[in-house]
Amino acid sequence: MLPGSIQISGETLSGAEIRDICESLRENSVRLLSLRGCQLSERDFGHVCRGAAESRSLAQLNLNLGIVSNINRVKQLAEALKTNRSVQSLFLHGSPLTDAGLALLNPALSIHPSLVALDLGDCMLGDEGINLICGLLPPDGAKSGLKELTLSANPGVTSKGWGRLAIAVAHSSQLRVLNLDYNPLGDQVAGMLAVAVASSRTLEVLDLEGTGLTNQSAQTLLDMVENYPTALRTLILAENNISPELQQQISDLLSEGEEEEETEAREVTVREKNPWICQNNSSSQMVLMTSGLGDSLLAETEM
Repeated sequence: MLPGSIQISGETLSGAEIRDICESLRENSVRLLSLRGCQLSERDFGHVCRGAAESRSLAQLNLNLGIVSNINRVKQLAEALKTNRSVQSLFLHGSPLTDAGLALLNPALSIHPSLVALDLGDCMLGDEGINLICGLLPPDGAKSGLKELTLSANPGVTSKGWGRLAIAVAHSSQLRVLNLDYNPLGDQVAGMLAVAVASSRTLEVLDLEGTGLTNQSAQTLLDMVENYPTALRTLILAENNISPELQQQISDLLSEGEEEEETEAREVTVREKNPWICQNNSSSQMVLMTSGLGDSLLAETEM
């Protein structure tokens, strides 16, 4: 039987329910476990962590909205992740993690062999936390790293911290999706991120909704999209003080890039099916084909 999912939201979990969850984890019959906003005792949280540690099927673990509510739970989760080898996506959105909690969790995150998507939105992080996260964005392919990162609503991070993240993003060999929505970034940080996007070979989605940007930021981003070939395909700028005209110009340019890639992909497919076609035009002798972003790794579980 293929592994299934357990998704419970906002409920107070009984001991019997926890036992059923843990048994399913140990039997490797759960691929997705979401306990978003649920209430459970310290003892039961420990049981769930031990079950997650033993599971070889668990790919997505959603503990959003305050499940990891204290340092003791952070330690238990860290111990579970040190043993677990299967979790690909970890959601801790809305947890009072702080930099101190992330420091305890970080060693387990750094060595996890499968983790590619991490949501630390609204986790009360500051610059020290961002420094730790940058270590999860390796500059080369020799070490596995994050492909999707959410840092929404962490207003304690300063421009210094965001600048450090921008450098890591520019050199990351794997990051595809970066969500920074509802942080007070402003135009200065947006300029740093534009440089990072222009340098990145992998970043396809950047969410800057509600980040205090103005037309100044939008013009910088427009220049970046217009003049530099990037992997970027989606740029979210809603809830900012940016004119609709500038937003539409950026959107149109990104759409043009996606259409060009689709055309190139079709040309490659035709040549593969008809290898006898002669390529007389030297400019068509090599086609670099980049695939668009597929289904989000974060999409299978509710936020």
